[in-house]
Amino acid sequence: MAVSRPSAAAPQLPGVVVGSPVRAERSRWTNAVILVGRFMRQKPLGAIGGVIVVSMLLMAVFAERIAPYGYDETIRGARMKPPGPVHWLGTDNLSRDLWSRVVYGARISISVGFLTIAVGTCLATLIGVSSGYFGGVYDIAVQRVVDAWMSFPFFVIALSVMAVLGPGLLNVVLSLAVVITATSSRVIRGSTISVAQLTYVEAARAMGAGHPRIILRYVIPNVMATIIILATIGLGGVILAESALSFLGFGVPPPYPSWGAMLSGSGRTYMYRAPWMAIWPGVAISLAVFGFNMLGDALRDVLDPRLRGSHRAGRGG
Repeated sequence: MAVSRPSAAAPQLPGVVVGSPVRAERSRWTNAVILVGRFMRQKPLGAIGGVIVVSMLLMAVFAERIAPYGYDETIRGARMKPPGPVHWLGTDNLSRDLWSRVVYGARISISVGFLTIAVGTCLATLIGVSSGYFGGVYDIAVQRVVDAWMSFPFFVIALSVMAVLGPGLLNVVLSLAVVITATSSRVIRGSTISVAQLTYVEAARAMGAGHPRIILRYVIPNVMATIIILATIGLGGVILAESALSFLGFGVPPPYPSWGAMLSGSGRTYMYRAPWMAIWPGVAISLAVFGFNMLGDALRDVLDPRLRGSHRAGRGG
């Protein structure tokens, strides 16, 4: 009688069977690590931007644990101390630790940036997708409104809205969301027009699919890369605009620390006596804008199939 030989199967870990959730979870983590490593090799500037963005997120979420003092805590005998081992970035004219205020300022910038992008992107997607998909008289009417919207200087619109609503976090978000909606909707409309003319959209219409189903299942998923790129690149501009509004006194009111307000108030007053009071908030704003811009530019190259594999990938951007 023939004796069957055991098959030369690959060795398995104890307690882990092929197709198990544990194996699938490890596979997902492995693929994620591979994708991150490939992104860092191909886009080093984008990876640096990602590190800056992640650092800002950690500062915003864990500000109470990272900052050694409260954002409005007065330290006795530490008025306008220069940077040193005790106070890394020095102190201001009210004896407050600048490192702690910069850390808490990241929470303001991140909150304003993400809330503004969320509101503005949702409005821009609604306007751009509906205008590009339906076309006709509706598209003409909507685009004339967008043209009139874009004819005004963006900063004038934001200042006008803030003058009516007054300073405050939510008012800053609404004013900046109004500003970014027009430009983003125009870009999303162009992508929607391209997608709406593809064969599978025509096939869905021929099979009797309704407009909501076509938009939700075919149009929006295919313009999502454009939406993500616009949102990522727009974050840097929003943070810069919020800092400018705070510099002019229309941002988040004190005592909450905002990088723009730190530049405008005591930072400008004591520029010559304590230059670190203006230098460090300016450095924080520059790093934030640089990080989001570099990350957004790298994501554009990765997510846009027209740029994938082009000569831009070889420049490390």
